[in-house]
Amino acid sequence: MPAPAAKAPFAASSARPRQGGWPAVIAVTLGIFSIVTTEILPIGLLTPIGDTFAISDGTSGLMMTLPGILAAVAAPTVTVTTGRVDRRRMLCALILVLALANFLAAIAPGYWLMLVSRVLVGLVIGAFWSIGSGLAARLVPEAQAGRATAVIFSAVPLGSVLGVPAGTLLGQLAGWRAVFVVMGVLTLAVLAALVVTVPSLPPKSVTRLTVLRDLLGLPRVRVGLAATFLIVTAHFGTYTYVTPFLADVTHAGPQLITAFLLAYGAAGIVGNFVAGAWVRREPRVTFMVAACLLAAATLLLPVLGTGKAGALALLLVWGVAYGAVPVCSQTWFVTAAPGAPEAASVVFTSSFQATFAFGALAGGVGVDAASTSVVMALGGIAAVLAAVTVTVPAPRRRRRRW
Repeated sequence: MPAPAAKAPFAASSARPRQGGWPAVIAVTLGIFSIVTTEILPIGLLTPIGDTFAISDGTSGLMMTLPGILAAVAAPTVTVTTGRVDRRRMLCALILVLALANFLAAIAPGYWLMLVSRVLVGLVIGAFWSIGSGLAARLVPEAQAGRATAVIFSAVPLGSVLGVPAGTLLGQLAGWRAVFVVMGVLTLAVLAALVVTVPSLPPKSVTRLTVLRDLLGLPRVRVGLAATFLIVTAHFGTYTYVTPFLADVTHAGPQLITAFLLAYGAAGIVGNFVAGAWVRREPRVTFMVAACLLAAATLLLPVLGTGKAGALALLLVWGVAYGAVPVCSQTWFVTAAPGAPEAASVVFTSSFQATFAFGALAGGVGVDAASTSVVMALGGIAAVLAAVTVTVPAPRRRRRRW
């Protein structure tokens, strides 16, 4: 039984809006797919964009770091300042901004406007994720919430498996500007789907800075933050440099590396749905298993990844493991504060995006100072620490009167 509203740290309204059902879930999923694809699309287009604006690959890399940093800031800022706005309107407005960002990138006469478009992408990432990633329970019956959450989070590996390779191929055929035009058109189609399928979603509780502060005071939330920091650092500190590892250590050619990464992405989709089926019942165990599998894959790559078969097998394990991580982390925060799902999503989004940037930076320092094999080993150690973190029960906190 939930505690009375007067004593609960996060009180949710008992009113339940009309459900949008699975069409609305699919529309939100497509929104996150378009966001994820737009965010990581420059990975396959860095060189042609750099050539167009006569800048180095390092300077081109700002297109990747800017959105992550801004998303970490935008998640709490935008969500708090728009706390009383219908969430359907917010989703639609944010997707419209994403379309604008893509079209600005397509027509950018100079690199400065490209960076402006990436700033807009970062704002959309932080706010849309914070609002949209926790909506599953409001769109479908409670019994289907876990499956709906897994569907929404499947947009992350799908963006890697489908969005980036397709964008890279289109860039080779028609130029990188055409890729952003197509993404802009796709985003407008997603906007239409949101308008048609998503019902009115008044805020169940207004997310204020005090709510976020109180949420951060919960021991279980702090455990989730520590585990998310460790496992996301482990992943992005290593995966960012998996291509040079496969080239230098496995001695795989470009086509084989592409095939390996596609296999990794497909495994990530499997991991996402498997975790979605388990995580509501056993969040701690599911999170721990994902961390252990990621640790095993990265620790063993320098040893078994010298051969192509070993590298492929470990990449499949890695894909399954990391495919489970976003849904595990999001569910951990939401179940830690069931009365404040949007605030929990804000904490998830900010911690995830900030750690994304930190992990890639830390991995780069490791690669420059040592080698990709050392980075893999260090990432494995961080994943082991994440597994240990989620197995330690959070200390009980005395209930406060609110």
